[in-house]
Formats: sequence, C-alpha cells, structure tokens
Amino acid sequence: MEIKENILNAVNEWLTPTFDAATQQAVKELIAGSPKELEESFYKDLEFGTGGMRGVMGVGNNRINKYTLGKSTQGLSDYLLKTFPNQPIKAAIAYDCRHDSDTLAKVVADVFSANGIEVFLFSELRPTPELSFAVKHLGCQCGIVLTASHNPPEYNGYKVYWEDGGQIVPPQDGAIIDGIEKLNFDQIKFDANEALIHYIGKEVDAAFIKSSIENASFNTPTAAKENLNIVFTSLHGTSITLVPDTLAQAGYTNVNIVPEQAVPNGDFPTVKSPNPEEPEALAMATALADKINADIVIGTDPDCDRLGVAVRNNEGQMTLLNGNQTMILMTAFLLEKWKNAGKINGKQFVGSTIVSTPMMMELATSYDVECKIGLTGFKWIAKMINDFPEQEFIGGGEESFGYMVGDAVRDKDAVAATLLICEVAAQAKAKGSTVYKELLQLYVDHGFYKEYLVSITKKGIEGLQEINQMMIDLRENPLKEISGQRVIIVEDYQSSIAKNLLDGSESTMDLPKSNVLIYYTEDGSKICARPSGTEPKIKFYISVNTFLDSVDDFKEVDAILDQKIKNIITAMQLN
Repeated sequence: MEIKENILNAVNEWLTPTFDAATQQAVKELIAGSPKELEESFYKDLEFGTGGMRGVMGVGNNRINKYTLGKSTQGLSDYLLKTFPNQPIKAAIAYDCRHDSDTLAKVVADVFSANGIEVFLFSELRPTPELSFAVKHLGCQCGIVLTASHNPPEYNGYKVYWEDGGQIVPPQDGAIIDGIEKLNFDQIKFDANEALIHYIGKEVDAAFIKSSIENASFNTPTAAKENLNIVFTSLHGTSITLVPDTLAQAGYTNVNIVPEQAVPNGDFPTVKSPNPEEPEALAMATALADKINADIVIGTDPDCDRLGVAVRNNEGQMTLLNGNQTMILMTAFLLEKWKNAGKINGKQFVGSTIVSTPMMMELATSYDVECKIGLTGFKWIAKMINDFPEQEFIGGGEESFGYMVGDAVRDKDAVAATLLICEVAAQAKAKGSTVYKELLQLYVDHGFYKEYLVSITKKGIEGLQEINQMMIDLRENPLKEISGQRVIIVEDYQSSIAKNLLDGSESTMDLPKSNVLIYYTEDGSKICARPSGTEPKIKFYISVNTFLDSVDDFKEVDAILDQKIKNIITAMQLN
C-alpha cells in the first residue's frame, strides 16, 4: 500500500525521540501489520468539534493519546497565560470511566502544572456536570474533563470549559485552536510541578449536591417522594458517584439501582452502547421496573450529562421518552412553578437549539417567557446566560437527552435533571396523574409535536467524503418538495442565509456559522441535516406537528404523525 506524503511525514515524526519508546514501537507495528489503521491514525489532526475533541484512542495525530492531549493542553496553557497575565491561574480537571481516562487526566494536570498553572484534579472519576460546577466553585479560569460521553469503548475525549463553567465558544475556541496548531510536539512541557497539583473530591461533592437540590427541588411533600418507585441505572458510568446520594438527600428513599450496571466499567459489558437514547441500553432497568412495578426508570450516560427516562403509558407499559419529550415536561414544570411563585416578570428565558422541537417556542410563549434558540450544543445555551446577564435563565435543553436546570452548572446536567424529573413524577402521582398523562395534556394545550432522528454512520476517510457530499448536494440543489409538501424556507447556517423558495427573498440569520441545513415545508414540518462534530455520522432531525383536540384522540393522531415521518424518510431516501 502506497503511503501519502503527508501521512508519511507525520509517521516519521512519531518515530523520533520526541515520542517515548512504547509509542514508537506501536507506530512500527502499525506500519508492519495494519496499513489501513496507520492511514486512519495519521491522515489528519484530531479536530475540536461541538463537544470538544473526541476520537479513538491510539497512537497518531488523529487519535487520543498523551501527545495529542498534551499538545492541546500546552496550547491552552499558552492561551491562559496570555489571557490572564500577571495573575495566578487555576484549572480543574475531571475524568470518567473510560479506559486510560485517569492516566490521561494526570498527563493534562502535569502539563498545566509544568506551565505554572495550579491544578485541582478530582481524585476519582466524577460526572461531567460536577466539573462545570467546580470551575466556578473553585474560582478557576478553565476546566478540562476527559470523556467520550456515550461513544463506544475505544473512544475518549477532551472537553474544555471556561471560567463561567461553560464550554469554550468563539472567538476563544478559534484562538486556542490556532495556538495548538502552531505548536510542535517537542514544545509540550510534560515535567510536572507536583506542588501545584491538588487532589479534590468529597468537599466539592457536598457543595455540588447541595446546589443540585436547591435548583431542582420544588416543595414536593415527603410522602409523595417516598411513594415514588424509582429504578436508576448508571450504565457503568460516573453517575453512581453522585446521583444516588443526591436523590437520598433530597428525600427520595425508594430508589432501586440496577446492580449489574452499578460498577463503573469502560467496556460497558451489559450494553451494546451506553447511550440512554437507545431503548436497548435501558432494557435491564425497564425489566427491573416491571418486576417491582416501578413508576419511572432513569438512566444516565457514562459521564452523566444525558439522561434517558422511561415511564408507564396509559396501558401500564414502560415507554422510553425521547429527549424532546423530557425537555418539554421539565420545562413546563419549571415554568409553572416559577409562575405560581410569582417569579415571571418578563425578564426570564428558556434555552433550546435549532435541532430541537419547535414546541419549546410554543410552550415558552404561553407563559410570556422568551425562548432563545442556539446552535447544537449546551455551550451555546451557556453563552446565552453570559450574553444576557440582565435576564434570568430558568432551564433549557436539546433533543439529545440533555437538560440544564438553572445556571449553577453551565452544561447539560443529568444529576439535577434526574432530581427534577423525579419531582415531576412524584407530584404527578400525588395528584392521581402520571408523567405520561402530563405529557399528553401538554400536547392538547400547546400542539402535538413529534420528532424522529435518523442517524447515518459513515466511518473513515471515505465516510467523511460521503457525508460532505450529502451536504453539498442538499445545499447546492435544495429540495423543492418533500413527501408532497412544498419546501417554503431553507436555512443555511453555513452561509447564514435563510431563503424563501416561494418568492426568492433572503434574510440573514444572527447565529454563528455552522454546517447545518434546515428545510421547512408548507405543512409545518421541519427537517434538519447536520454532520456530527464528534462522531462519523450525519444526522437528520425530523419534526412534524398537528393539533390534538383531546387526550382520547392521542393514538389516532400519533399514528398519523408517525406515517408522516415515514413518508419524509422515504421521500428523502434516508432508510
């Protein structure tokens, strides 16, 4: 197999004394026995996406390892020293259950400390939202968490947070990336100053749990809490360190943990994927729920920023809610509580994203609360809080099973969200209702919106080219009709132009540029195409809607919307 010049140059660099003997040996083994893997490992530099840097672990500049993370941390250190001159700089670091997360976290700590930056490193694995909290709680200028969220076991990643507790956003991310790209691997300072590295744990846990309970508790009677029968699974991840304690301190005593999934394990041995968006991931939890007649199932992903929720439908069967549904339920609950407390005065807002359900807008409008819409990723919701300090943030979420309650944590937070959905469920049960019935009533009150995600995986170099071509085709030759419905507006977030296909008029969209296209049809359907920033996937987000006159009509209307989604998938050849 012929090796391209850019790949050969990168490979040769990794065979120099800048890299340790074990790394050089691993590269030699790829050369000898795995030419395809060699190409995948070296053909490009691992990039920052919407969720930071995430990739397969291994040797090479397109892999997660001590050198790629060391280089990123060196570049970040340089940026910090330039941004905060002549003052002490502090960084917090957390890590999840992934293979090598603990050792990679120590590498990151070493590089920071070698640059004179004081480090607060969690002594054991912790949920990602606690890192966001710790940055503000400890007065740090930045934070790092080593995680690959719900990706397969061979992945790891690196997320960068700023002093507000939110992930980095433009222009900071661009400036940091520019600095990283200008560095050579031999410029990384790996020699730690151990005196600058402090290990943290229980004291931050206590403050985080206290904050979570303050933000996500709403005067639920003790009897109602004790009467809620909960099944919880951490899916072998970090949430086991905090969620059970948070629920217990909040007064939820009837919590049944799935024992087979309670031990953190980067191999995720009981699931195909540790992703609570997938029903299979919660199969053991729902089986336990049926065995003990539980009211609700909650499962979190490995780094505990997303949560999946299953509740009993009107026939008593456990049903997995999607991320849009849990977001609507929790937002409606928060809005009602704020309204009843007399706290809504026109200065509040909720947050959502361009790929999430339009029902968030309808819901917020009904309470005279603004709904701000940002790009995909919670860093944009965190930025809303920074950009509008005169307004109060109530809560917000996105379709991918993430939610943020209040602004103590500036990222999706499955700790507080788990407590909040238990509050929703406990109060519903106490008044003779259910979470499911509450959702159907919201559809009657605000319109029945139904969403579906089509995710197409295209791995490797060829896969990336295929994904790019799909976006080019959709952009340069926009569909005029989808499933018999005329396309009336196409929003192109890469050009920041929204075009009306009926009259040819154009308008400018005031959001940062992103490789996203959204089609709107004349019947109110919305189809969004977006390549993932962290995975080899292109995602199509489909939203359809209609009126629901009565809860009794739900099944019939649901079937109509379901067929409409299937027709769109067929028309766009996404199946």
